[in-house]
Amino acid sequence: MCDVLQIARSTFYYEAKEQVNENEVTAAVVEIFHKNRKAYGTRKIKVKLNERGFVVSRRRIGRMMKEQGLVSTYTTAQYKPHKTACNEATTVNVLDREFEQSVIKRFVVSDLTYVKVQNRWHYICVLMDLFNREIIGHSAGPNKDAALISRAFATVKGDLRQIQWFHTDRGSEFKNQKMDELLQTFNIGRSLSMKGCPYDNAVAEATYKIMKTEFVNQMNFQSLRQLEVELYDYVNWFNKHRIHGTLGYMTPVQYRYEALKNVV
Repeated sequence: MCDVLQIARSTFYYEAKEQVNENEVTAAVVEIFHKNRKAYGTRKIKVKLNERGFVVSRRRIGRMMKEQGLVSTYTTAQYKPHKTACNEATTVNVLDREFEQSVIKRFVVSDLTYVKVQNRWHYICVLMDLFNREIIGHSAGPNKDAALISRAFATVKGDLRQIQWFHTDRGSEFKNQKMDELLQTFNIGRSLSMKGCPYDNAVAEATYKIMKTEFVNQMNFQSLRQLEVELYDYVNWFNKHRIHGTLGYMTPVQYRYEALKNVV
């Protein structure tokens, strides 16, 4: 037909190709951005658009975001944590910065962060499985102590004896009789970062920076109960809906299911 009409084949294919509606793509970008706590940048929005069948460059997504006034929460400056007493225990660093783990719950890492509740400092503790970056336990409270960490362990689903090693920094709240008894009861090994070296617990540190940006800094907590409810909601989104670049742009739960499916 192209030969008869004396036109190039490329002309036919160009005209036959359906063009993507610009407004439709822009609407999808805006929806994805707001649906994910205003935390996604062009890279993650591109992945989510691909899932919807849109093939769009990051430069084009960036232009759309600028036109719509969409600014990621990661542009907000972060506060530096306060220094606390150091745990001088002789426990070694078993993890040794091996943050890529291939076994579920082989290494669980933790740390604490602070948040204002009606002008008073409260604290959040999360437990993260290095295998798939899933938050498997969490708690919030007015005191930075072992009870806060124990409550986080109490929210872990399944048998705590599946956890092989518990790694943290040398904060004094992680070194006391109550914590020792909990770990001994469930036969959980202990691993501590080197003194004054946050890089030894880099995943936990990075997770709290993410939580500050995507969650804490966007909220105005009026009560401990509100903090607990909002934290539960955020952890659910973090595990089941937030895609992670280190997991091949899958969610932690999706990554775990895929791993277990491959084993079977």
